[in-house]
Amino acid sequence: MDVTSTGRVALYLQDRHTIREGMAFAALAEEHGFEAVWQAESRLAREATVPMAAIAAVTGRIRVGAGVVNTWTRNVGLLAATFATLDDLAPGRVLLGLGAWWEPLASRVGVQRRQPVQAMRETVEVTRRLLAMERVSYSGTFVMVHDIELDIVHGERRPRHVPIYIGATGTKMLELAGELADGALLNYMVSPAYTREALEALERGARQAGRRISEIDRPQLIVCSLDSDRSLALDRARELLTQYLGQQPHIMQASGVSRELLDEIGRVLAWPATPDQIERAMRLVPDDVVQLLTASGTPDECRAKVQEYVDAGCTCPILYPLGDVPSTIEAFAEGRRYA
Repeated sequence: MDVTSTGRVALYLQDRHTIREGMAFAALAEEHGFEAVWQAESRLAREATVPMAAIAAVTGRIRVGAGVVNTWTRNVGLLAATFATLDDLAPGRVLLGLGAWWEPLASRVGVQRRQPVQAMRETVEVTRRLLAMERVSYSGTFVMVHDIELDIVHGERRPRHVPIYIGATGTKMLELAGELADGALLNYMVSPAYTREALEALERGARQAGRRISEIDRPQLIVCSLDSDRSLALDRARELLTQYLGQQPHIMQASGVSRELLDEIGRVLAWPATPDQIERAMRLVPDDVVQLLTASGTPDECRAKVQEYVDAGCTCPILYPLGDVPSTIEAFAEGRRYA
């Protein structure tokens, strides 16, 4: 079935709120017609699957996604078993988002991110087969398993319908998502122009596999800093944007921001950044860059910006609210979405 963007919107949660607050936000999003809640596995701050289970337990319709877990720190058997367990709790509502992680975090915990596209391919292929309840042997560069299956004895041995999304930013990973995944989870802190370019890469990958771009879901994370006080809204987004532009190379490269500005920010920020460093670096980021890469400002401005991403090819905006979460949910509720 073709994927469309009609009437779709989702919520993104990181670690800005307690898990219990996230549960309440998810229930509110469900009441207001949101289709999904995606939980980040952010930095070394919050693991994704525990809050996913909590959200699934207090909702009944909304889908619950990992946005995203990485391919390096869970072996494929544990990865498949974890998401089969979540599917036991919320049958047909669980989404598996997989990412390649980022530097300098990965190397600091002993992970060598070599050939991340090949590692992603192998992880997706084997995890999908295990969730389909196949017995699998596989000899890859990164994934090597022999005669394993989900060893479910005291439960249903049905195949698990857990769509797999690749969290892709670079061209090669986007092409892999087009070739192999159920969807591509597009990144935030990028412009709508980036989204259009990402779709071209997805389409190239899809053609290689004899697929159409319409078969590939394309939800996109979008920072949404909404407030009637426009200056406050922009400053909230500026703080987050500054950190990402200064510390995450894959975001820096995709953002479209000038090399000169990135270098200026990089000279101020260390990792992890101190509050003083963030405050000083924020002063370097002008309003037009904030509004280029985020949906920030008044409710009308935020809806209009989100519409730009939809027009560029995003099938489902995933809003990361920086201000009052209920107000953001209400601003994008059914019947009031976008511009």
